[in-house]
Amino acid sequence: MQRAFLGVDCGTQSTKVVLRDPATAAVIAVGRAPHELIERDDGTREQDPAWWIDALRGAVRDAVRGERFDIGGIGVAGQQHGLVCLDRGDRPVRAAKLWNDTTTARECADLTRKLGGDRRVLELTGNLLLPGYTAPKIAWLASHEPEAYARTVRMCLPHDYLNLWLTGEFLTEAGDASGTAYFDVRARRWCEAVLAAIDATRDWTRALPRLAPPLSVVGMLRREAAESLGLEAGIPVSAGGGDNMCAAIGCDLVVEGPAAVSLGTSGTVFAYRAEPAVDPLGEAAAFCDSTGGWLPLAATLNCTSATEWVRELFAMDHAEVDAAMASGGAAGLAFLPYLSGERTPNRPEAAGVFVGVRPSHGRDAIVRAVVEGVTFGLAYALDALRRAGVAPTEVTLIGGGSASDAWAQLCADVFDLPVARPAIVEAAASGAARQAQWAVEQTRPSLAPVTSRRFEPRPRRDLREAADRMAALREMAGANRL
Repeated sequence: MQRAFLGVDCGTQSTKVVLRDPATAAVIAVGRAPHELIERDDGTREQDPAWWIDALRGAVRDAVRGERFDIGGIGVAGQQHGLVCLDRGDRPVRAAKLWNDTTTARECADLTRKLGGDRRVLELTGNLLLPGYTAPKIAWLASHEPEAYARTVRMCLPHDYLNLWLTGEFLTEAGDASGTAYFDVRARRWCEAVLAAIDATRDWTRALPRLAPPLSVVGMLRREAAESLGLEAGIPVSAGGGDNMCAAIGCDLVVEGPAAVSLGTSGTVFAYRAEPAVDPLGEAAAFCDSTGGWLPLAATLNCTSATEWVRELFAMDHAEVDAAMASGGAAGLAFLPYLSGERTPNRPEAAGVFVGVRPSHGRDAIVRAVVEGVTFGLAYALDALRRAGVAPTEVTLIGGGSASDAWAQLCADVFDLPVARPAIVEAAASGAARQAQWAVEQTRPSLAPVTSRRFEPRPRRDLREAADRMAALREMAGANRL
């Protein structure tokens, strides 16, 4: 019977499961199951946590496919920042508000004012209060749905909820917890001042999960969960982490060095640091990682969500999009990709904007403008990481969009850095499986990721001009002139 570690990535669009060989680090099986999404024009983005459990069952079945494996451990990565509210029986009170929900701008402003302004918030936690984070979601629930808030006994993040279902243990770890905005990333503990500003009467010790060491076994697979998944009971479950933290483990970003850029539904830029890394402007998040270090990270809300939107708009397949991208620049057309608002920079109520449209601009130019706009947004996020002390010499490119050679080359050109694309399958799920192995075996074997291809930056005058146009558009969006 082949031994393997099982990694889970509960993302926005689907749950992915990988089985990872502990000796070779090869992914020997992959399973997937999709999620539904509750999406409204007011910025609402929600999912029923029961959908995650159903998808986990389906993804495990898809990965195992009737074969027998000796599962050495399970690790769970989850989409960050989501608010899961549980009643006395640990049943979800309502749908979880997700990382890309932007309905909480007013709550962010109110909490920031109560705490004494942005500078004071950065002093308390290392992070600003932004709409995507968990803290304003709790305040939103208390204000907009007081009955649901009153029935809420415990609150946690998506990956915490899956660990609770798997093990019966209510806990979290510093990596995912640091994305709540009520966690002090320097001291690695809940921030009492922020929690009191949200609700001074709630017993937060009871409401929030306890913190577990990142490279630890936090429980064993419950019999009921094991039977539901078709696995053996008693399998060790590690602390897990946020999807970005586990992706960093999967790509071996566990020492200082290259930055990673993930081209997923959202775009993320992150790098390992051995000490807290706080952006003085607060645009880069000062997160902890899920190994005991820190993971400064900047996220954009619109990445493949924007490129898939334009692809579907013109009924193109991915090969046609790649061909359009490879055929040249956007010919003076610029696109601000804030279709779902934006987080970096913080523009929760902004919208997407095309500027410079001419009759000569056809389908391909529009596609190129969208992909360029997304990529310039990631370059802006990379600059925020530099303010936090990151000095990248190259970029490790991951996520679904990284499969495109044309987009990888555009990233190298826009970032003006070499881009390495590792030959890794499902970085977050693979990282969760790797963390589980470390937790069970209490060792951290090194990993030398195989690079499938490298892309060197090319000087392009048209991109320099496009960068100037995008900077002007961002400034206009910030001044509400768009």
